[in-house]
Amino acid sequence: MNNDIKIAVYADGADIEKMVNYYKGGIVTGFTTNPSLMKKAGVTDYMAFAKEVVKAIPDMPVSFEVFADDMPTMEKEAEAISALGENVFVKIPFMNTKYEKTTELIKRLTAKKIQVNATVIMTDVQAKEVIDAICPGVKCIISIFAGRVADVGIDPKPMVKEACSYAKKNKDIKVLWASCREFYNIIEAQNCGCDIITAPDGVISKFKDYKMDLTELTHNGVMAFANDIKSLGFTILK
Repeated sequence: MNNDIKIAVYADGADIEKMVNYYKGGIVTGFTTNPSLMKKAGVTDYMAFAKEVVKAIPDMPVSFEVFADDMPTMEKEAEAISALGENVFVKIPFMNTKYEKTTELIKRLTAKKIQVNATVIMTDVQAKEVIDAICPGVKCIISIFAGRVADVGIDPKPMVKEACSYAKKNKDIKVLWASCREFYNIIEAQNCGCDIITAPDGVISKFKDYKMDLTELTHNGVMAFANDIKSLGFTILK
């Protein structure tokens, strides 16, 4: 890890082999998953997958999401997921499909000392509601989907900064920049005061190029075009 990158980098995915490689690699210090990533990775047994991950990665934070859409079942699922290990965080979305907020559920779970990763948060107002719902004395994460906010043409940085500032009222809460799109998001997240950014494979792989000399970057681009030109076999002048 470069000395000027202080933010914690979590890997976002559900491929157990890649997760274990990241665990051993020295850059990643935690992991996040979600139902969409599990579907993409071909996971067929949720709890078997989760148990395998916790066994392979026993001492870094790992977040698993509930599947249910009603509060009582979410609560039962959260208890079952939390019981998998002390490093496990339970991902609870800010609302269900009926627009019902989960803040009261988060309050009940954290009162039971269940570590929650409040997810699918899109505004600083939502973040503040969750922060206020978390009981003191339990480690929790607030995942702000900054990339998805940017996708609709809104600059997420002001509200991320506001959420980070508000979260300081509870020392056990960490703010996470989610839906990372490019390497520069790591710099943006750190400048906003985030504690964590969760990144996909494509972004993590770019650590090797961090602060590359821009002349060399230019040359790399020219070489890439030259190689493609050669493979195309096209001519302009007859």
